[in-house]
Amino acid sequence: MKILLATTMAAVAFGSAAGAQTGPQVIPLWNQGAPGFESRRDLPEEARDYWVRRINNPTITVFLPPRDKATGAAVVVAPGGGFHELVYVNEGVRAAEFFSSIGVATFVLKYRLPGEENSPYTMDNVRQDAYRAMRLVRSRAAEWQIDPHRVGMMGFSAGGALVSLVAYAPGNGDPAAPDPIDRLNGKPDFQILVFPGGPEPQTIAADAPPSFLIVANDDEYGCDKVTLNIFEKLRAAGVRTEAVFLAQGKHAFNMNERPNLLTVMHWPQQLADWMHDSGLLTPAGAAAGK
Repeated sequence: MKILLATTMAAVAFGSAAGAQTGPQVIPLWNQGAPGFESRRDLPEEARDYWVRRINNPTITVFLPPRDKATGAAVVVAPGGGFHELVYVNEGVRAAEFFSSIGVATFVLKYRLPGEENSPYTMDNVRQDAYRAMRLVRSRAAEWQIDPHRVGMMGFSAGGALVSLVAYAPGNGDPAAPDPIDRLNGKPDFQILVFPGGPEPQTIAADAPPSFLIVANDDEYGCDKVTLNIFEKLRAAGVRTEAVFLAQGKHAFNMNERPNLLTVMHWPQQLADWMHDSGLLTPAGAAAGK
């Protein structure tokens, strides 16, 4: 499996070359801006190199796979960055490139950042963005030709903490909501946690989504301990879980950014194998390969 190493602009060309779209489509989570913060929606983002800051109008960026590869599975990707920035390219666009190569639609989430200096946002706003992203993707499943029951969530570092905010609760929508998107369920059907940060969930029930976890044992931010604790809770709850603890790789190895370590370079294939064995890459109507 070849992971494309390209710039953000090359990702646009990638989408066009794949025949899936002319370029990534950016969709605000709310047309009029985030509830209670509508007046901030037009404030500009700040982006440089690999990161994005000043997210005031949260969005998803749509990366659809080539039609002849599409499996119907989808993933909402939450980049990390300690809630003060988003590592958007290495933990967003790179993930989308990988998923496209195995036929998975990807929606890279730009969520609000309570860790920025003078930020008006809280972790409740982060949770709100995560739920809204999941519901928005499901609301347009027919348009994007995805299965609304095979929509997962992937989080890197702080993005893993974001996933934990929505993965272990029922996620039920409000049937009386005026916006039909808010009536849908927001719980992911599976989760992928890549060196997830805390805070970790206090308890995990048996209805938690199937999970893939990966971290390096020498993670300098303690994400190895967070991952181990989550794994033990998932296992105790009887949740189908695959966990990879790399001997080395440090924090932020991302999709394959340790060229001298083959285990790090090859881990995306382990993820693809897990998704296949879990039936997530089986198109609707095809025989499951379990």
